[in-house]
Amino acid sequence: MTQNLLYISSSARDEGSITRASAQALIAAMAQPDTSLVERDVAKSNLPYVDATWVGANFTPAEARTPEHIAALALSETLIEEIEAADTLVIGVSVYNFNLPASLKAWIDLIVRARRTFHYEADGPVGHLTGKRAIIAYGSGGTPLGSAMDFASPYLRAILGYIGITDVTFVDATGWGRLSPEARAALIDRGVREAFAHAA
Repeated sequence: MTQNLLYISSSARDEGSITRASAQALIAAMAQPDTSLVERDVAKSNLPYVDATWVGANFTPAEARTPEHIAALALSETLIEEIEAADTLVIGVSVYNFNLPASLKAWIDLIVRARRTFHYEADGPVGHLTGKRAIIAYGSGGTPLGSAMDFASPYLRAILGYIGITDVTFVDATGWGRLSPEARAALIDRGVREAFAHAA
């Protein structure tokens, strides 16, 4: 059975990025001969911020949308379709100033859409993107995962859950450059085993 991976990278750096290195190691550890991989580098994609045109298009019923509305939502549709096609999301999260990079927040704002990726019922929101897992490669120069100043990981867990992705595993890659190859391999192996154990 083909395994479909979606890799979202958000580090502003190429060389020396611990989240790029650790996320790529996670992907390599999960890869099988029939694995399909789609990459979306939000740091380099210049994703637009949500604006009034986008909001107006999203809140217009689908059957009433104009060509301009459809054009405004086209990129959002593409990003959502990438998630819909994936079994596993691998998201590299470089923590800047205690939170997500702005590029990753822009991606989130484009995929978290009322009536498209979630809807409300009497008991609260219901996510549409169920049956998927997310593995987060977390890296920071000074904000430990789970610390009082880490606003990135609670937000990611909450917002992914909002759209139906509740199986979320964090791999703390902070200090990746100081780890031996054996320690790196052990960290990646633990992360993959934990992620797939959730779904067992």
